Amino acid sequence: MRADHCFQRILLDQACGGRWYDHIAGRPAYAHADDAVLARAVTLAEAVRDGIADLAAMNRQSLAWRGKDQAIRRKR
Repeated sequence: MRADHCFQRILLDQACGGRWYDHIAGRPAYAHADDAVLARAVTLAEAVRDGIADLAAMNRQSLAWRGKDQAIRRKR
């Protein structure tokens, strides 16, 4: 994770249970997401901050939902 948009992607994907753009119509996502999704994303961000949630694991899941997990393994 290198940029703010990556952090947003990870949290929104987790809050939606898949690629956020399959669940939220419009960009930017935070302006078009419903309150429940945003609340879940904020709760997840707080859990990351507090050391309860594993951001790296959530990133791996987010990338897997996009089919990018295989590309990451090939780079190693």
